[in-house]
Amino acid sequence: MQKFCKYLLASPAVCCAMLFVNTAAYAGETSPISEINQPQVLASPDTETQIMGQVTSVSQFSDVQPTDWAFQALQSLVERYGCIAGYPNSTYRGNRALTRYEFAAGLNACLDRVNELIATATGDLVNKQDLATLQKLQEDFSVELATLRGRVDTVEARTAELEANQFSTTTKLQGQVVAVVSDVLSGSAVNGAEITDENTTFGARARIELVTSFTGKDTLFTRIQANNILTPDIGTPEGNLFFAGDGTTEAFVDALFYRFPLGEKTEVIAIANAGAADDITSTVNIFDGDGAFGALSTFGTRNPIYYQIGGAGLGITHEFNDKLALSLGYLSGTANDPTPNNGLFNGSYGALAQLTVKPSDRITIAFTYINSYNQSLLTGSNAATLAALDLDDDGTLDSNFSSNSYGVQASIGITNNIVLGGWAGYTNSRTLNGNRGEADIWNYAVTLGFPDLGKEGNLAGIIAGVEPRLTSSNIAGLDRDQDTSYHIEAFYQYKLTDNITITPGVIWLTSPDHNNDNDDVVIGALRTTFSF
Repeated sequence: MQKFCKYLLASPAVCCAMLFVNTAAYAGETSPISEINQPQVLASPDTETQIMGQVTSVSQFSDVQPTDWAFQALQSLVERYGCIAGYPNSTYRGNRALTRYEFAAGLNACLDRVNELIATATGDLVNKQDLATLQKLQEDFSVELATLRGRVDTVEARTAELEANQFSTTTKLQGQVVAVVSDVLSGSAVNGAEITDENTTFGARARIELVTSFTGKDTLFTRIQANNILTPDIGTPEGNLFFAGDGTTEAFVDALFYRFPLGEKTEVIAIANAGAADDITSTVNIFDGDGAFGALSTFGTRNPIYYQIGGAGLGITHEFNDKLALSLGYLSGTANDPTPNNGLFNGSYGALAQLTVKPSDRITIAFTYINSYNQSLLTGSNAATLAALDLDDDGTLDSNFSSNSYGVQASIGITNNIVLGGWAGYTNSRTLNGNRGEADIWNYAVTLGFPDLGKEGNLAGIIAGVEPRLTSSNIAGLDRDQDTSYHIEAFYQYKLTDNITITPGVIWLTSPDHNNDNDDVVIGALRTTFSF
């Protein structure tokens, strides 16, 4: 090929054989024809396969020198015909091997440029010798050019078919099914009452999600869900399964929010219903897979103080830089209720502020504050959830209460396959009427994760900690927990295929309900997640 181009140096346009990197459809190190049916390779503007912008001078190529044998040919093609480009790093790679298909692609690009010059009445820039040579080359490579055009036509036809049959130009449809088999493996009584839910059960949570973007930077998220999974009733909130639902198969809109950027470093989310803390900020836990992945239990999924915020409202996150971000959020559980002492601001609510720090790629630490009204913790003992202040027979609260919660969460990547994490949370609740007083609630956990254990995409995890425990109380009828119950959980998430994962796991509760008189309880679960 080098001899060939030397012979044709008198006619620079012929050296379009070196233009194969100029064709946007066929850029790359491998044969462009072999990639013509893989447009996804060119999807990212950051990949090496993308071509650089049109050069205006041969001096823009860092690897082309005036002493190179093809320098004059390249200079003529750049400055006379304007039909040459290079790689994103400003190199030309002129010594690279050239296939006949690549030659045909480059020739086709040069022909297009010549036709453009002629069409714009600048045909005098192309001499007869060039045109004659190009005509001869077009004849010699007629088979390759025909093959090239045929494959381009095929791609265009497939693209047209996809556009005609796609679900939407702005919306992506995705779904998920979580199927669970669970049972109480051991344990007989809690607080003097026999555990009645000792039968093996099977349930499923199905979700259909519509992810819409109008600008490419925003997201309108709509999720429809049906969930008939029930968590085993062992007489205490401890050990609850995160993916459990209401036990019915009725479908409803489970989540609806709109996320959009407000400047380069600020993001806003408006939540219509079923919002949670993880929609606003990171919970800094490798096991937080929203029930479909990661931890099996509600406690193991995230710091329990996060469960005091939920409903409809607004969230905003500002990233000061790559290492520091501030998130603020307000969600109300009674936002759509117009009755007295309800609504967006007069009913139950949770207000969150979190500062997330990333000193390095492997370390993340978050400091969280939540102020809430009439929001109990979702895990822990009966006392820690303020059960004594729960509903009367007429459905009203015995006592309204407000809480201030403080939490710290951390995740440390010791290696690529070992992640150490954990959290600590403290809640101070005080009653506002009825039996006035205050109560202090603590919880903490240590987690150890093993990503890609045995296979890429797998995850093994161990969680050990204390679910919310009422450590002190001066509220009449609400006694503190006398003992300490430990939550120990282990699971192994196995990636069967790209769309199916299977997760067996066990939850061991010592002295359930923080009462040493209760026998230990072991809950087993087998979760299978289908994603599509």
